[in-house]
Amino acid sequence: MQLYFKKLTPSAILPKRATAYSAGADLYACLEDSVIIHPGETVMIPLGIAFQPSDPETVTLIFPRSGLASQHGITLANAVGVVDSDYRGEWKVPLHNISPEPFRIDHGMRIAQAVLMSVTFPEILETDTLDDTIRGSSGFGSSGIN
Repeated sequence: MQLYFKKLTPSAILPKRATAYSAGADLYACLEDSVIIHPGETVMIPLGIAFQPSDPETVTLIFPRSGLASQHGITLANAVGVVDSDYRGEWKVPLHNISPEPFRIDHGMRIAQAVLMSVTFPEILETDTLDDTIRGSSGFGSSGIN
């Protein structure tokens, strides 16, 4: 399988895996000027790239980088981003600052990571009955915490 990336800006950096066995590929900010994300603020950061996977039965999931989140309080505003295989527009990442300090994003900074996964989407059917289970309709917290 291949992922074809198109640079929309000459200074854009294509995604790269940090190591041979990295599950995700790092995504790089593509900025003309640095951006400051203030505490509690969300800023959409462009990546300057668009893509096409060779297999349309995939999804690319965008996750926060653990170091940015744990050390600097910079995470994704939408928890996990979803890039559908038929999307051809520019990739952008909504970064949110949960720390008490402003944080600067510079061009070329690794700001998120992309993980590709296969998608199996079943046919959706309406029914009047569902099988009984031990859990039934017991909801949030019904299985306890220990």
